[in-house]
Amino acid sequence: MAVPILWQDPFSSDRRPLFISKYFSSLGEDEKFILKEYLEKHGINEEFSNTLFDYARFLKVLDIPHLEYKVRKWITFKLIESKLFDDNHIINLLFKLFIESGATLHKLVLGQPLELKPEIFYTLEENKQFFSRIQHLSLDILYGNDFESATLLRVLAEITTKINTIELCYFDYKPHLFHALIYIIKSQEQLRLFSLVGDYPKEFYGVISALESQKNSLQEVILDSCDFNAEFEVLNKCKNFKTLRIRYCAKKFSKLLDFKVSTLEVVESEIDTQSMALIFEKSGKLLQRLKLELNDEYRDESIQGIEFSTQFVELIRNLQKLQFLTLWCEEVDDIPEEVLKIRIIQFSEILPLTLKYLDLGDSWLEPYTDILINHCNVPLKKMLIDRLENERISKALVEFCKRNKTLNYVGVGRYYALDDYINISGNLC
Repeated sequence: MAVPILWQDPFSSDRRPLFISKYFSSLGEDEKFILKEYLEKHGINEEFSNTLFDYARFLKVLDIPHLEYKVRKWITFKLIESKLFDDNHIINLLFKLFIESGATLHKLVLGQPLELKPEIFYTLEENKQFFSRIQHLSLDILYGNDFESATLLRVLAEITTKINTIELCYFDYKPHLFHALIYIIKSQEQLRLFSLVGDYPKEFYGVISALESQKNSLQEVILDSCDFNAEFEVLNKCKNFKTLRIRYCAKKFSKLLDFKVSTLEVVESEIDTQSMALIFEKSGKLLQRLKLELNDEYRDESIQGIEFSTQFVELIRNLQKLQFLTLWCEEVDDIPEEVLKIRIIQFSEILPLTLKYLDLGDSWLEPYTDILINHCNVPLKKMLIDRLENERISKALVEFCKRNKTLNYVGVGRYYALDDYINISGNLC
């Protein structure tokens, strides 16, 4: 029962590469003979012993960059002395074996340009079950004239329509890859998650616009290191959109925030108060998870002090179903300390009663943590703070536990000499 599970994703694990040899036992006699001659020619003597299982047919996750890495490690381990060795022959042999073994992939990860032999594509046409159940497609760094990867994507688009997750990393692709991506996006029936990690690309060549074909199914979008582009406005047409995660995006996404979501994450990205108010207004009755990690580099004058401005406090008050809140912001210099304390009290008192998780892991907030905790009456289950190194905070936590009787986890970002400052053993329970 365990073997099929252990061999679903062997190339992504940290296990030693010696398991590569076990696959060779499933090769045909002619292929074994050719491979044995090839290895001996390069100084590798390998015996293909029989195995209890046909391990190749258990494969569910094919991460090609990891496959290439494991093959190179296996070759390095087997070589008696350092020699030039073309690992592409073994990679193609294993790829063909996986296809013909009867395996059905659930996840495919493409990386650097492939050097696939023409027979691989013929074998795929003859064994369509290999790609027929793929649900997760990930494209890592692709560069150069990677026609093999583009061809592989087109074959994939013709075989399966069940992909629900597409992840693109580093968007410096060639035109033929963009065309293949558009083709595969439009060919899917229920794409739910689309993720793009770019290097601040200026153009998206219709790939984002192609998401309009998924307007009835798309639920989550992750944008990392991207500039705003008019193509993103197509997301406003998505009827079941629930989660938006914007990370390290330089230009404002004001026009993008014109829809309702239940999860919003903004990390180190430029966004103004007006945009924040707009999405809070539209999502107030739906928003359950909110994560804001902002610093001065990504804030213009209109967002200074948003974390405890009067407007922000009112916006939080209207989030009637909020369950998870993460708030990390840079120190506010233009608000007097007494005013800031009042705002923190107001913020603490208006937190929705639905809130279960509160992450305030900011170093600048540490002097006011006890004030916030002392005025909080929300039945929190988990709380994350930056530091726990003075008696005021420890006492506030103990009193909060006694008062609310729900807190069962406190995470501390930096604890320093915790035992020297605090003695709350047995009290915080």
